[in-house]
Amino acid sequence: MSESATANANRETLGFQAEVKQLLQLMIHSLYSNKEIFLRELISNASDACDKLRFEALNNSALYGDDSDLKIRVSFDKAARTVTISDNGIGLSRDEAVEHLGTIAKSGTKEFFSALTGDQAKDAHLIGQFGVGFYSSFIVADKVTVVSRRAGVEANQAVCWESGGEGDYTVEMVEKATRGTDVTLHLREGEDELLSGWKLKSIIRKYSDHITLPIVMKKEEWNQDKGEQVVTDEDETVNQANALWVRSKSDITDEQYKEFYKHVAHDFEDPLAWTHARVEGKQEYTQLLYIPARAPFDLWDRNARHGIKLYVRRVFIMDDAEQLMPLYLRFVRGVVDSSDLPLNVSREILQESKDIDNIRSGCARKVLAMLEGLANSDEAEDKEKYAKFWEAFGSVLKEGVGEDHANKDKIAGLIRFASTHNDTADETVSLADYIGRMKEGQEKIYFVTADTFNAAKNSPHLEIFRKKGIEVLLLSDRVDEWVVGHLTEFDGKQLQSVAKGGLDLGKLEDEAEKQEAEKAADEYKELLEKVKTSLGDRVKDVRVTYRLTDSPSCLVSDEHDPSGNLARLMKAAGQPMPNSKPILEINPQHPAVMRLKYEESRFDDWAALLFEQATLAEGGQLDDPAGFVKRINDLMMALSGK
Repeated sequence: MSESATANANRETLGFQAEVKQLLQLMIHSLYSNKEIFLRELISNASDACDKLRFEALNNSALYGDDSDLKIRVSFDKAARTVTISDNGIGLSRDEAVEHLGTIAKSGTKEFFSALTGDQAKDAHLIGQFGVGFYSSFIVADKVTVVSRRAGVEANQAVCWESGGEGDYTVEMVEKATRGTDVTLHLREGEDELLSGWKLKSIIRKYSDHITLPIVMKKEEWNQDKGEQVVTDEDETVNQANALWVRSKSDITDEQYKEFYKHVAHDFEDPLAWTHARVEGKQEYTQLLYIPARAPFDLWDRNARHGIKLYVRRVFIMDDAEQLMPLYLRFVRGVVDSSDLPLNVSREILQESKDIDNIRSGCARKVLAMLEGLANSDEAEDKEKYAKFWEAFGSVLKEGVGEDHANKDKIAGLIRFASTHNDTADETVSLADYIGRMKEGQEKIYFVTADTFNAAKNSPHLEIFRKKGIEVLLLSDRVDEWVVGHLTEFDGKQLQSVAKGGLDLGKLEDEAEKQEAEKAADEYKELLEKVKTSLGDRVKDVRVTYRLTDSPSCLVSDEHDPSGNLARLMKAAGQPMPNSKPILEINPQHPAVMRLKYEESRFDDWAALLFEQATLAEGGQLDDPAGFVKRINDLMMALSGK
C-alpha cells in the first residue's frame, strides 16, 4: 500500500490496494439488484463491535464509561442526502481503521481475485467469503465517512476515515465525544428512496430483525401542514432485539434462519443446511449451527480463527471459539449459547474446561447427525445437498477419522469414494454401498492409493481384481493416506490395500489358479534369486505375482511398511521416512519375463527395466531417468537387429 502525507500534518491520504477499483465496480454491478444488502452488512459490523466491547469489558468494566446501554442507531438526513449507522461498541483506533478499512479483503485479496469467474451472480457470492461486506456501502454511496473512537481513549484520539471509492482514502485524527463508530453514506444520485424512515425500517426488519441489540431510529409522525412524515425526538426500537436462537423453532421461518446465517457468517449465499436445538440436562445450552453452501478461501488454513460465536446467557463472549468445534468441522458456522458457563470465562479457562469439552462433543455429534440425515435421505433434494457438501468440504471431513475417535465410524459412514464400480473420478461411493455390492465370499474392502485418479484407475495392481469383477476403491486425495492409516475396518470388514503385503483373495481365489501360481513360483525360483541379486539393495525381495494379468511387473510394499504414495507425500512435506525398500513382483505369464529366464548377455538391463517400469506404473520417480531411457533405446536397437 502506498502512503503519502498531504500538506495538512494531521490529515493523510493513503492509497488502496491496486485492485480496489475492480473490486468496487464488481460490488456495485454484481449486487445492484440487491443493493439493500449494504445496510445488513453495516448493522452486522456494528453488532460485532458491540459484542467485542462486551467481551473486553469482562476484564475491564471501565470501558463502558457512563454508557453501558449498547445499541445501534440508524438515521438519515434528507437535506444532506446521507444515511448514518452508529454504534457505541469497541470503536477503531487509527491503525485499526487503516488495517480494516484501508485493506480490501485484507489477506484474502489475491485469492479473491483469482476466484473471480466473470459471472456476476457467482462473483457476488464470493464477497461474503472474503470479508469485504463493508465495501458494499459503495453500491449506494459515492462517498463514505467513518468517524470512530476506540473505547478507553481520549476524545481527541478519534479517527476520521473517508473515501470516494476511487483509488485512495484519507485518515485524520479528530475529536469525538462518545466512543464507537459512525458510518455516514453520502448517497449516489437516484438513491433517494433510502432517505425514508419507512424504507430503512423495512430493510432492517427484513435483514436484521434477529440482531440481539436494539436497532433504534427516531419516530416519525405525519405533519398535516407540511404534508409529509416528520422526524421526532423520540426513539423507537425497529427490530425484535431478542436472540433468534432463543425463540421457539415454530416461530422462526426458513427466511429468518437464512438471514441470521448471513449475519453470523458474513456470507451472501444461503446456507446448505442448519440445525437448531436446545440441550438440557447436566449441561444446558442452545446451538444453532449452519453448513455453508461453499468453502471459504481459507478452508485449508487450520489456524484460521472463525466459526462459532460463544454466548453465555445471551452475553457475547468470543467469535473465534475454536474450542467449540473440532478442526475437521471448522467450516461450520453458528452460535452456542450456554446457560451455566461462568461469565468470567476466559480463553485459557475455555481450553481446560470440561463443560466446554462436553459442548464441543455435543456440537460435533449434532453436525454429524445433520449430515447423516442428508446423506441417508430418500429425498433427491437432500441427496443433492449432500453431494454439494461433499464436493466443498469432503476432504476436510476426512480429517476427522484420525482426530475424532469417538465418532470415527460415523465419519467413515459419511465419506464418499471413487471406485472401479463407476470408473469415474466422482466420489459417490460410500463404504456401505461397497459392502452391499461385495461378491459372495469377499471378506475385505479393497482399495488402492495414488497421486492422481488416473494413476489409481490404471494401476497394474487392479488387474486381477478387474478380471474377477471385484470392486476396488480408488483413493487419490492427499488426505486419503491419513484416512486408511486410521480406518482399518468398517462394519466388521477389514480395509486392505491391493498394493501392500501378500495378496489373499480368500474364498474368491480359484484353486486351479492358486496351484498354477505355486508351480510357477517353484519353476522361477532360480530366476527370482538372479533378479534379486541383479537389483541389489533397490528391492527387499523379488517374487512371483498373483496380482497381474497383463503387466510384466509391479511394486508392492511390505505389510508394515509405508506405501510408496505415502512415502512420496511425506517426503514432499519435508518429513523424514524410514528407509523401506519395495518388493518387486513379476508376472511369469508375460513374454518379457519368459524371455528373461533365458537371457544372458543383457540380463541386468532387462531386470532393471522391469523394476523401473514398475516404479513408474506405481507413480514413483526414477533415480536415474537418463539411464532408463538409454536402456530402453539399447534394448530396442538390439531387438531390431541393429
